[in-house]
Formats: sequence, structure tokens, C-alpha cells
Amino acid sequence: MSNRARRPAAVAGTFYPRDPLELKQLIEQSFRDQHFGPGKMPPSYIQRRIYGIVSPHARYVYSGAVAANGFYEVSSMDFDNVVMIGPNHYGIGSVAATMQDGVWETPLGQIEINSNLALEISKNSGIVDFDNFAHSRDHCLEVQIPFLQYVKENIFKIIPIVLIMQDKETAVDIGKSIAQSALDMDTNTLLIASSDFTHYESNSDAYRKDNELINAILSLDVSKFYAVLQKLVVSACGYGAIASVMKAVKELGATKGELLKYATSGDVTGDMTAVVGYSSIIFV
Repeated sequence: MSNRARRPAAVAGTFYPRDPLELKQLIEQSFRDQHFGPGKMPPSYIQRRIYGIVSPHARYVYSGAVAANGFYEVSSMDFDNVVMIGPNHYGIGSVAATMQDGVWETPLGQIEINSNLALEISKNSGIVDFDNFAHSRDHCLEVQIPFLQYVKENIFKIIPIVLIMQDKETAVDIGKSIAQSALDMDTNTLLIASSDFTHYESNSDAYRKDNELINAILSLDVSKFYAVLQKLVVSACGYGAIASVMKAVKELGATKGELLKYATSGDVTGDMTAVVGYSSIIFV
């Protein structure tokens, strides 16, 4: 493993604790949160097929409890691979980038990349290519991994994808390629779209705009999603990631989305002037 790419934790100590014990305690606090989280510890013991989730990626103290809702729901699922898609906040590297091999590190251990599935997705897409540098600084996928490690005890592999280009055509292409690859390789795969919603607007505007966008997401209608996004000028950072997962899960058999929880940073902190919206959604 020493000759393979190693992606060290980039935001440990800022977005979540660097100390493993403190990190586990904060994750458990997020699950137990009665206001914004599921209010209970995993596993869920709910036996149903969940094809994917939408999960926020702010600091855990802001969005960890909202994120915990989705991870609670998938905690009893049997999945071997997780395709994670998010926005490339730094605009570095390829416009649609994955990694071919190696490991991602968090304070809870190392997680391997599924090289075969990453290669298959890249081949089927024609847009997604391999660029380790594109993943070197971004937090959007990294913050999902400790929750996954907590509920799955590191028994899974990942395929990380970050997007600079998030238009509808790109999202549809990537979504189709993910679904085709998962079916061709007959893998138990969970999809995660990492995105926050409205950024730095009033709490009331965030609720109004995000509610309409979420309704489009729940319908799995990608065209409607982009229409609402443009009409309301919703500043959801990972909109292409959401659309990619919407397309992929529909191709894999999902019929709808379910909103588990929506809240804003204002709900958490009490400052309603310039909030960020967070949602936890599952696709079933």
C-alpha cells in the first residue's frame, strides 16, 4: 500500500476533531441530537433499499446532526462501495475528477479506493478523469467519511468524484455512467451527493428557495431541478453532484426521494441574517 496514492485528511481539526475519541463523541452527539439529528444511535434495523443520499458538508458543529439522519438510515444496509460526488470548491484540477487508486485517511483510519469501479466509471463517462490534485484540499467528500466509518467500521471502499463543471449535460452523463458501472460490475453501491443549499441569505429566503428545490429533488426530475435552480437562483454549491446522483439512482431503480431533515445554520446558532441551508435526503 506504500506505493499507492495517499490522501491525508485535509480538514481534520477544523471541520471535525483531529482526535479520534473526540471525533467519535461528536458523531455520537450528532446521532443523539433530538432537534436536528435522528435522536437515536445506529444501527437503524430498517431493512429497505436506499440507493443514495444527499448530505451536507459544513463543519460538524453546524451540519453534523442533519447529516446524521442519512447515515442512520443507511447504517443497516449492506453496501461494499460508496460513490461520493461533490463540488470542487477550490477550482483546481480536472473539471470532473476521480482517483484511480490509493487510500483516504481520517482520524478513524484509512479507506481504500475501488480502482476497478473508478476505472469503469471513467471509461463509461468520457468526462470523468483521474486527477489526485483536484481532491487534495476539498472538504466536501472528506467530511462524509468519518460518519461512514462509524456506521460501517471501515468495511467499504470509495470512489470520490469532485466537479467543477456542474451543468445538466455533465450531471446526466456522470449519473448514467455511475449507474451503468454499478450494474455491470454487480456491486452493492451507495451514492452520496455532498452539497449544502442556500448560502448566506436570510433564514426565510433559505427556507423558501430550498423547499422548492428539495421538492424537485424528491421527484427525481433533473430538468425540473435545474429549472428551479435557475429560476430562484439557489446557491446550492453541489447542484451538479445532486443532479448526478438523482440520475444515477433513478437508473438503478429508485422511484422517489424522502426528506429526512432540513435546517439552516441559523436554526443551529440563532443568527438568522446570513444562513446556510442543510438537508438530509434519501432515495428509495
